[in-house]
Amino acid sequence: MAPFEAARRVLHEAAAARVFPGAVVEAGTRRRVLWREACGRLTFEPSAPSARDDTIFDLASLTKVLATSLIAMRLADDGRLDLDAPVADLVPAWPAEAERGRVRVVDLLAHASGLPAHRPYYETCEGREAFAAALATEGLEYEPRSRSVYSDLGFILLGFALERLEGVPLDAQFERLRGPLGAAGALPGEAEAPLAIGFGVPADAPGRVAPTRADAVPPDRVHDENAAALGGVAGHAGLFGTVAAVGAAARAMLGAVEAGTTGPRLASRPMAARFTSRAGVPGSSRALGWDTMLPSSSCGTRMSPRAFGHTGFTGTSLWIDPAAGLYVVQLTNRVYPGGGTAEDIREFRRALHDAVMADGTSSNRAG
Repeated sequence: MAPFEAARRVLHEAAAARVFPGAVVEAGTRRRVLWREACGRLTFEPSAPSARDDTIFDLASLTKVLATSLIAMRLADDGRLDLDAPVADLVPAWPAEAERGRVRVVDLLAHASGLPAHRPYYETCEGREAFAAALATEGLEYEPRSRSVYSDLGFILLGFALERLEGVPLDAQFERLRGPLGAAGALPGEAEAPLAIGFGVPADAPGRVAPTRADAVPPDRVHDENAAALGGVAGHAGLFGTVAAVGAAARAMLGAVEAGTTGPRLASRPMAARFTSRAGVPGSSRALGWDTMLPSSSCGTRMSPRAFGHTGFTGTSLWIDPAAGLYVVQLTNRVYPGGGTAEDIREFRRALHDAVMADGTSSNRAG
């Protein structure tokens, strides 16, 4: 059987079943790309352009780990961010009294702040100050750190905290990170090039964006409505990128957590380990920003307990397994009308990751 033939079959069968219009997948190691393949079209129309290696996808909640969490990790590693600082010290609108006063930056990263998962603030709020005021009065659903509830609201608040700390917008902070990210994730012998990832889409690139809507809304408008109301720049969503750029970020994270890594590092190994290890919240698999391996999750059953990753609502996913030395990037626009359900994309991810890990582990050993 050809390398990654089983994973290729999973990918093409999902496209044929209309789980998504188009997809691009990349699997690799710290030192090389093992497999990359594009499949399907940008929409379900037979005349639509084919998905390609350079197709740009709305990364959705991968923003949480590839932008917001990485910025926080770098700032903490540099001694500029105290992860145990009360949120009220960084966001003036956030009350310093009672339960809210006990919420720390690390609680936002671990989805353990007490904030609910989501609210449609875009219906009533416009701009950062209005969102911050709404968050400040949002009722907490549970005592901070008593459990974990995956929360877009917590990461919106975290984005505001990082902006206040640095006095620089989140997208500008990410632009400062792109250079170190590209350097740490560069393949051996490959000239560094600007990573095709960022908040929003370059002016010359909308034709390469995989749309998430069939209406007149431009494909380069972020799918998440709260992020759109924040100008496309938010702690929970807003990044667009190619599979190669996300793959470079995965290699950078592998280099950060692996022992003996040479060359540029995204962060010190202890800090990277803290961000990718479970945060210790009761009943939770969450690390700081990242999720960790559970056999029942989207990563499938073959990754090691050291694996960490994240998914995005639009149909994106990134999982990294340091024990195997492998990463898997999967980008789709499954939310395009006519695409599959959340359960369909979940089962596709599980099957894909299991197939990649079965073949990728032996390919990694051979290389």
